[in-house]
Amino acid sequence: MNKTIYALSLGVFGVATSEFCVIGILPILAKTFNVSIDTAGWLMSGFALTSAICGPFITMLLKNINKKTILSIVLATFVISNILSSFATNFTVLIISRIIPAIFYPAFWAIALTLGMKQVAQKDIPKAISGVMMGLSIATVVGVPLTTYFADLFNWKASFIMAGFINLIAFFSLLFAVPSTPVIKQKSTQQNLSILKEPFVWINYLYVLLSISGMFATYSYLADYFTTITKMSGAQVSLVLLIFGVAGIFGNWIVGKLISRNVKLGFRFFPIILILVELLAYFFGDFFIPMVFIIFLWGFIHTAGFLIGNTRGAYKIPRDTLEFTNSFVSSFFNLGVTCGTMAAGLVIKSVGVHHIIWISAVFLLCAFALTFINPIINEKYEESAVGRN
Repeated sequence: MNKTIYALSLGVFGVATSEFCVIGILPILAKTFNVSIDTAGWLMSGFALTSAICGPFITMLLKNINKKTILSIVLATFVISNILSSFATNFTVLIISRIIPAIFYPAFWAIALTLGMKQVAQKDIPKAISGVMMGLSIATVVGVPLTTYFADLFNWKASFIMAGFINLIAFFSLLFAVPSTPVIKQKSTQQNLSILKEPFVWINYLYVLLSISGMFATYSYLADYFTTITKMSGAQVSLVLLIFGVAGIFGNWIVGKLISRNVKLGFRFFPIILILVELLAYFFGDFFIPMVFIIFLWGFIHTAGFLIGNTRGAYKIPRDTLEFTNSFVSSFFNLGVTCGTMAAGLVIKSVGVHHIIWISAVFLLCAFALTFINPIINEKYEESAVGRN
């Protein structure tokens, strides 16, 4: 990988840490602002829903601006947002502080993934995505546990300050390592929209929506699950989130290599394997030692899901429409975060956090079912698109 991909990965590390830093401190924020845990979950789902709605529109709006400039502005926005979040005096102010960067968040993902993909040959796109997405894995390894630890060591405000500092480092890295990308003649909006007429594209997006919903139905409430079911302390939650993230780095790297060889099998087996691991967490959640091993497996599979989802979103997409279609991938990704977080919040409110595993399994089984529909549609597309990629 070249320095551009590494810098983009660091940028992803920054924005992902900002998005997910509330996961480890959700119980603390709920208690601090005197709201229920499902209401606190809006700190995740509100951010994601804003990104989902704004994705394609903000990307098209910014299409004629230098890509490096856009990436820099987005990272600067995240720095400011985290500072504002740390000074929030009530829950409403905190949500608004998080929603502001969410408006521009999809543009960062679409541009970062597209620039990464264009660094390599078509056959190596999964590896390029893996390289950029490594920042997301590192966010779960370092970002989320670190911000959780700072909240436990100092207070919740320190968590947002640390997230802002990480984005500041990413900002300067991007300035020096990513070359300027002047705007070149791009496809018209009508030409870009034509790719959306293909049924397989919407099957891809639906798979992303369902698989991410399944992942975040549990991931958004991991801290609550560990403290309520496994009876972990704040320091122990930080530690197991670190284990979860370390496993994710291995998962991202190994699965990146595997799906480069057989991408279709990766799409099909990921939902089933994640369900099996989550069922282990359901039945052994009361036992600390077994849960440590389960958390490692969980992190390995879960984080690989980000790579699989983004690869699925770009699967068989012509390279000259990547930025446009990646904006939709980002929207469906964040819509999945919203659906999973909200559905699990309702389950927690009704029957308790232990049962979020089941709503996750429903989403993942639906994603699995889609893998049997897509080959029929995709085969017809391939016959009419020979040489397009």
